[in-house]
Amino acid sequence: MPKISATQAQTMLNTMATMQEEHNLLVHAQWREQGFEFYRAMWVECAEMLDHFGWKWWKQQSPDIDQVKLELVDIWHFALSELMRDGEIPPVVAEQLASVAVRESADADAFRLAIETLAGSCLQTRSFDLTAFTAAMATLPMDYAELYALYIGKNMLNRFRQNNGYKSGEYKKLWQGREDNEHLIELLAELSDDPEQLPQRLYAGLEARYALA
Repeated sequence: MPKISATQAQTMLNTMATMQEEHNLLVHAQWREQGFEFYRAMWVECAEMLDHFGWKWWKQQSPDIDQVKLELVDIWHFALSELMRDGEIPPVVAEQLASVAVRESADADAFRLAIETLAGSCLQTRSFDLTAFTAAMATLPMDYAELYALYIGKNMLNRFRQNNGYKSGEYKKLWQGREDNEHLIELLAELSDDPEQLPQRLYAGLEARYALA
C-alpha cells in the first residue's frame, strides 16, 4: 500500500474518533463525565492478548494472530476514548500511528515486551502510552492502515448486526455456511485500496452478502 500522507492519516483518525463518539454515546450519553477507567480496560486486554499470542514455556502454543490483532484493536477503542475525553486529539497521534514501520514477520519477544510495557504504563500512570502501543504494532506487525481497517470493520459489523435484528434474535450469523466475521475479513481485504471510503463501502458490502444468506 502507498505511504499514508499526513492529511490522510489525520482523516483516518478523525473518522475513527467520530465512530467512537457514536459508540460511547450508546454506552452513556455523558460518557466523558463518568470517570470510566479506560486504563484498566487496556491492561486487562493486554493480559488477554498475551494468552492469545502465547507465553507459556511449559506447553505448546501457537499464536492466534487474527485474535491478537483484534485484541489490539480493542485496546485502541479504549485508548481513543481516553484521548477524546482529554480534549482535542493532538496531531502527533496520527503522525506516530502513520509512521509505524511494516515488518515481514512478528518479533515474538519484542511484542511480548511491548505489551508488558503498555500494561505497566497503564498501571503506573493510569493512562495510555502511545509509544508502547505503536511499538506493539510494529513488532506484531500491524501498520496504521490495518489498524484502521480492523477498527472500522469491527465497528461496522456491530452496527450491521444491530440494524438487522441482533437484539431480537432475527439476525443470521451464518451466511452461505460461514460466519459473518469471515465475510468481514474478506471484504476488508477487497476494500483496502480506499481507506477514506471504507466505512460506507464496507457496510454496503455486508448488505450485499447478507442478502444472499
